[in-house]
Amino acid sequence: MIRVGPGNAITDVPGLAVGSAADRGICSGVTVILPDARAVVAVDTQGGGTGTRELELLGTDATVDAVDAVVLGGGSAFGLAAADGVMGWLVEQGRGFSVGDLHVPVVPGAILFDLLNGGDKSGFRTTPDTALPYRVLARTAAASAGDAVSLGNAGAGYGATTTGHDGRRLKGGQGSASAMLDSGITVGALAAVNALGSVIANAAGQFLAGPLELGDEFGGRGGPVSVDALDHPLDKYGLPTAATNTTLAVVATDVTLTKGQAMRVAKMAQAGMARAVRPVFTPMDGDVVFALSTGRKALRDPVGDVARIGMAAADCLARAIARGVFAAETLGEWPGYIEAYPASR
Repeated sequence: MIRVGPGNAITDVPGLAVGSAADRGICSGVTVILPDARAVVAVDTQGGGTGTRELELLGTDATVDAVDAVVLGGGSAFGLAAADGVMGWLVEQGRGFSVGDLHVPVVPGAILFDLLNGGDKSGFRTTPDTALPYRVLARTAAASAGDAVSLGNAGAGYGATTTGHDGRRLKGGQGSASAMLDSGITVGALAAVNALGSVIANAAGQFLAGPLELGDEFGGRGGPVSVDALDHPLDKYGLPTAATNTTLAVVATDVTLTKGQAMRVAKMAQAGMARAVRPVFTPMDGDVVFALSTGRKALRDPVGDVARIGMAAADCLARAIARGVFAAETLGEWPGYIEAYPASR
């Protein structure tokens, strides 16, 4: 039997902390996933409109074998600069690989598109350093990293938006979930949900990930789901389909994995995104999944354990996506889940 970890968050994985920071004025934010020591990370990209940094280093044929943090941010391409803020903070902590008397942190990252959510983005047009807010937010997030993971309007999910089952506007958000396997392995996931598609299955507000709900982690809207398989509109912002969207995710385990094994876990975890969002992996989405190993436990079965970790990662990711939207609150013209789908309906 799979059990939820004590915090039902990715930080239930030993050796992992998360920090979130947001700017209410610009309606955007940053999330930092911070291992307590350099960690193996792999990545799988399925979206057609990604915005990423340092992904080539995560390939199985790349020389670098570990990273110091993973950053998820809003702000479209502006948000890629968030990794600079985290790098600066890590250098101050003496972290990164050594080059003479220097430390060089390796900080891959990915961004989501939240430039049309109603926040004040005028600073991006008028200030010389348009990415400065994200560097500051990222430093704040890294410095505040701990065991608690904020859900809903938090971190990279602060300005995230998505759609309801019928394509109407719905607030997206940051979600997290965990699972403890009978073997003693811990798996967790974190997602920033800014999808073009919807996580909602029907007019009753059930989640596509509903059958995977553990307890009432997303409002008891689980159980067998009847899906309204509508022709989903592709105009979330009322603009042509070129407007971009994204679901970003990190899955993690405390078992020691090679980059190749972590890559397999990332690929399996994408199935969780496909269960939780419809449509997914579109040309307008930048869907990315990072898989991270903190290496606290030995891998006993290189085939069976990796398969079990990947299966749990997919389930955790689907649950994290639903939890992020369930916890999100109304922001401007984007209604939160509880407002859009009241329980009494």
